[in-house]
This record gives sequence, C-alpha cells and structure tokens, in this order.
Amino acid sequence: MAKIEIKQVKSRINRPARQKKTLDALGLRKLNHSVVHEATPQILGMVETVRHLVVVTEVAE
Repeated sequence: MAKIEIKQVKSRINRPARQKKTLDALGLRKLNHSVVHEATPQILGMVETVRHLVVVTEVAE
C-alpha cells in the first residue's frame, strides 16, 4: 500500500472542534509538523476533512 506524508501548514486556531480532533487523530500536533501514514480510505477521508490545513505528498518506497 502507498504511503503519504501529511504536513500541517495552517493553524488550527479558530477551527471547528471536529477539524481539531481530526488533526489530533492524524497525529498532527503543531504547525509544520509532518507524519507518514498508509494511504487507506480512512486516512484519505480524514485528510479530505482538513485539506485546507494540510499538504499531502506521496512517499516513495
């Protein structure tokens, strides 16, 4: 399965609680923090929810 790197590039301040919880679930704790996850449908759905706050890049294996 493909891996993706998710980097938070915009602040979570003044965002709805649902978006903050989604960032927490992805493992993003602060600005410019990045994590690597498998590109599962669940992760891609969470990324879609906060697409305006993050940048996604595909990781070569």
